[in-house]
Amino acid sequence: MANISKIYSVLFLSCFVLFSTFSRGQNVNTFSTELPLVIINTQGQTIVNDPKVNGNMKIISNTNGLNHFTDNANEYNGYIGIELRGSSSQNYPQKPFLFETRDATGSNLNVSLLGMPEENDWILLSNYNDKSFMRNILGYTLFQRLGHYAPRARLVDVIVNNQYQGIYILTEKIKRDKNRVDIAKLKEEDIAGEELTGGYIFKIDYWNNNDSWESPYSPINHPDFKVHFVYHDPDWDELVNQQKNYIKNYVTSFEQALYSANYKDAVQGYPNYIDVKSFIDYFLVSEISRNNDGFKKSRYFHKDKNGKIVAGPVWDFDWAWKNINECYIFKATDGSGWAYKVNNCNPGVKSPGWMTRLFYDDTFKNQVNCDYFDLRSNILSDDNIYGIIDSLYNVVKNPQVKHFQKWDVLGRNVGAPEVGAQATTYEGEVEKLQDWISVRLNWLDNNMLGECSTVSTRILADQVQYQIYPNPASTQLNILSNKYIIEFQIFDLTGKTIVRNSSLNTKLLHVDVTGFMPGMYIAKVFDNNGNVFSEKIIIR
Repeated sequence: MANISKIYSVLFLSCFVLFSTFSRGQNVNTFSTELPLVIINTQGQTIVNDPKVNGNMKIISNTNGLNHFTDNANEYNGYIGIELRGSSSQNYPQKPFLFETRDATGSNLNVSLLGMPEENDWILLSNYNDKSFMRNILGYTLFQRLGHYAPRARLVDVIVNNQYQGIYILTEKIKRDKNRVDIAKLKEEDIAGEELTGGYIFKIDYWNNNDSWESPYSPINHPDFKVHFVYHDPDWDELVNQQKNYIKNYVTSFEQALYSANYKDAVQGYPNYIDVKSFIDYFLVSEISRNNDGFKKSRYFHKDKNGKIVAGPVWDFDWAWKNINECYIFKATDGSGWAYKVNNCNPGVKSPGWMTRLFYDDTFKNQVNCDYFDLRSNILSDDNIYGIIDSLYNVVKNPQVKHFQKWDVLGRNVGAPEVGAQATTYEGEVEKLQDWISVRLNWLDNNMLGECSTVSTRILADQVQYQIYPNPASTQLNILSNKYIIEFQIFDLTGKTIVRNSSLNTKLLHVDVTGFMPGMYIAKVFDNNGNVFSEKIIIR
């Protein structure tokens, strides 16, 4: 690898062939874009699934916002190794890529790309299956705003071997790193004691007998299903036997506790093995998007040294945020269906069904309800989600024209088999996405599992008790607390504040709701001990 790099170094760094065409007869030499421009040259080598081929990459991102093929590189100009990535996505005309940045000897070179922290492993996700260019970034952004790591991402235009390939998502590969999944780096000699306990990243995904282990437990309601967990980082061929056995046995111990009679117990049950908040947040993002792949594959978990199993990062949303003609859960056009029940569709990769068992626990289920309606007033509000969409639209509204000249897919059902008519314009695609989200959120608002009031009384400190009544209400809402209420708020489901009463000092509050439009709202109570209580309320 090093010798090849040296042989081609002068060629890679000195020139690109300038007179090829990129689409419909246009000269690549005249290409310009408002997106950062990634130009890759492999000197005629075909990019294959494995192994990586040597190449050169330059990235142009000018401060004036317009990037030309003939501009000098100002973000990166150097060596890479590149290969195809993905499974079904490799069959799309627009291919996805995985690449590593390298030095002149062929060794990994950590660099910062487009403001993302230094690393050497990167991915270019294609958008053939996502005509909005937004689905992955929207999922990542929501998970990040919930306080978790998800891959950073930038929309870019890509030219490979002087052929324009369209708009891609330049994003981080999921791996252990202080700026990615921040867990301990497991070394080969870490085979005992505390050092053996982390860190590990594993996943549910396509598997083989070498890179995975089989769970001794079948999912609830599907006793004939076999579940496999895949070693991700370290990879299966980097782990020694003691490490493989450790993570396998830890996950098995969790499953044993989860399916036991004492599964709710804080010491003997599932809470001793998993980070509950991460599982709730992963569930919420995956269900808001009704992600076809969220629970059956591309599903990551990680475990730090002396830590519990953490759900995430999220990944792979190109089959999400849309109606898929695959099974009853994902083809419904009324916003209904639970993605976590994907095993009912008999998928090729089986889900472990952990969420199904967790929802047997009322405490977990009610906490999901509380968190969902609390977040609907801010991070998961309609306005916040549409704000993300609007910002992405502004970035891509002009560059998308060339993309759809290259890939003539508007108005056509390509990639994931969608239900319903296909938009014939880019603006129509964005509107379709927004409409889908509106319908989905409305269904979740009316069908979210659990009841918030039950878990709130149980989990708040110092025996805090609240009552909000009547609920539903039509004229007056009453808030009764055994602690002093210092502030009370009501939000609609877009996150807009409807009522805010502050500087209070009362245990009983009356709120006039006669002027409210009928519908669902979120109430928040703040007490003098720093507790915050949320509950959905219905006004008739």
